[in-house]
Amino acid sequence: MTEALVRMLKIPEDGDTSPDRMFTVEKVACLGCCTLAPAVKIGGITYGHQSPDTVEDMVADFIARLEEEKTIPEPPPEGPAEGEILLGLGSCCVSRGSGEVYHRVQTAIARTGVAARVKRVGCVGMCHRTPLMDVITPDGKNFRYSNVDPEDASRIVLKHFSPRGLHRKIGTHAAMWLEKLLTDESWRPVEHYLLPPREKQVTEFLEPQKHVVTEHFGHLDPTDIKEYKRLGGFEALGLCETETAAGDIVETVIRSGLRGRGGGGYPAGLKWKAVAEAAGGTKYVICNGDEGDPGAFMDRMLLESFPYRIIEGMAIAALAVGAKQGIFYIRAEYPLAVERVGEAISRCREVGILGDLFDLRICEGAGAFVCGEETALLESLEGRRGTPRLRPPYPSDSGLEGKPTLVNNVETYANIPWIFRNGPEAFSGIGSEGSRGTKVFALAGKVNRGGLIEVPMGISLRRIVEEIGGGVQGGKALKAVQVGGPSGGCVPASMLDTPVDYEALLEIGSMMGSGGMVVLDEDDCMVDIARYFLEFTQDQSCGKCTSCRIGTRRMLDILENLCEGRGSAGQIEELELLARRVKLGSLCQLGGTAPNPVLSTLKYFRDEYLQHVEGKCPTGKCRGLVTYSITSDCIGCTRCAQQCPVEAIEPVPLQQHQIDTEKCIRCGKCKAVCPVDAVEVQQRRWPE
Repeated sequence: MTEALVRMLKIPEDGDTSPDRMFTVEKVACLGCCTLAPAVKIGGITYGHQSPDTVEDMVADFIARLEEEKTIPEPPPEGPAEGEILLGLGSCCVSRGSGEVYHRVQTAIARTGVAARVKRVGCVGMCHRTPLMDVITPDGKNFRYSNVDPEDASRIVLKHFSPRGLHRKIGTHAAMWLEKLLTDESWRPVEHYLLPPREKQVTEFLEPQKHVVTEHFGHLDPTDIKEYKRLGGFEALGLCETETAAGDIVETVIRSGLRGRGGGGYPAGLKWKAVAEAAGGTKYVICNGDEGDPGAFMDRMLLESFPYRIIEGMAIAALAVGAKQGIFYIRAEYPLAVERVGEAISRCREVGILGDLFDLRICEGAGAFVCGEETALLESLEGRRGTPRLRPPYPSDSGLEGKPTLVNNVETYANIPWIFRNGPEAFSGIGSEGSRGTKVFALAGKVNRGGLIEVPMGISLRRIVEEIGGGVQGGKALKAVQVGGPSGGCVPASMLDTPVDYEALLEIGSMMGSGGMVVLDEDDCMVDIARYFLEFTQDQSCGKCTSCRIGTRRMLDILENLCEGRGSAGQIEELELLARRVKLGSLCQLGGTAPNPVLSTLKYFRDEYLQHVEGKCPTGKCRGLVTYSITSDCIGCTRCAQQCPVEAIEPVPLQQHQIDTEKCIRCGKCKAVCPVDAVEVQQRRWPE
């Protein structure tokens, strides 16, 4: 993708900016839209599901948006709204076109004066179905439309609502009739987008889920404090303020069995108790929103969709431990999360929920994955480079500015209001013996129904992938599920019945982590997958400890050799030995868990490593191990030559084409466009 953008924008080899100074290309670790990967962000617009073939259209669309001045007419003040239109406007939804649908709906309502209110809601979970549009008619009926084309948004509005006034009715119907008459486009009926609530795909996706953290998903305006209160918001905080002693608050969290929803799952109540019992008059409560795992976007969604729920959880934690100040540490790559949390904080101050007794502020992280480790996060907050501290002392004794500090992640705090409204026994009654409650996962990769899900702990990976996710795309065979991001491991298809709980995942070489879950199919190379995750963690290593700094670099060198055909006998054993030493000798959990993808793939897919030593990639994914050629089936249509980005194919009409292997970068575009499947991918032949 990056190479295609650089070529298309004519960026010189030693630069990063186009000659016209309009675009600069920069690689980033995460945009928080994993279900839309590969994703590209230009300005404030995120484009999902991009490929080298689409970069020209993507850039052209961005330029067109710059030139188009979008103005929405003010709706006429002609009486109260009689219906409602709900649109999910989380980051992923907007990237999939929901923002454009929102604009079209607003414009249609303003121009026709229909009696409907447009309401933004947070994440709807069903990323594979967005843009989603819920229409609630005056009689209370709910109609849900999925995968809505912005061009048809206004027609859906007019399907359920009539324009106000005779003049508008005549004008609207005349305009629609003329458009249909004067254009060659065939109109699809709006029923094409209708998504019945009992459709099998919908029920399979939703029914196995249990919504605790994501309660009221798809219906709640993220920053409407009145609506949050109407649905029971801040009731738990009020109960803790008036009827519950600090020690009882901590005891309730302990009894619930809640474990921290990031990293290794340390019991949340015990961490709270340690901070509460620590000496000192000044204490802090910190929300760790520095989510940076490839394949994970749970924290971003929660921050964007349920900011008041997290604020309430932090306020309860502050009562429990005796803190008067709290901080949201949110990665800067999540601008919408920062915006909505900031708006929610301001409104809480206005109504007196935040203020003299407890207040919050936001600190934006600079995108360092290591700052997800709590002590590195504290270093960053104090204005220093984010590197982990030696422990003990732990943050519960000496954290921010040397004061007792409670650090929990976003999902942990978001569970707290539900626990106090429903009781700790209700929460502990969900899940498995050692892993209580629910877990939010970002389900991504080669799965039919990707999205954000919340499931009871103990559910099997099989149910998540096959039932909720609808199985592997294209009917291909499942190969593995990568659970836990760069800190996790690859669970093979043969172990799909493994329950999702902390101990079961650790036992098979993976871990819960923050909740990334990436589905891999038969076409994925497991050596390349291990290389990808290790490349990320090696790049994100702070370099403070030798084991991580040098060990991960040497491990990555070996993996790159294997993927480029430079592997040799003994390298697999060396890789395994290095992985175990890095795991044991690293200062923090970034280094301690970085070898997990390598160790798990070595354990379950060792045969693929052995084939790479022989110079073979069984899936053809490793570019250094394959060659492209054109067979005699070629009809000479020249499509491959037209699409080749490096001119490795000379266009010879009506003759069999040839690929210059010296120029070929093995991008696969020729194979993708060939109408007769005449492009062949073969294992590269290495000299004896």
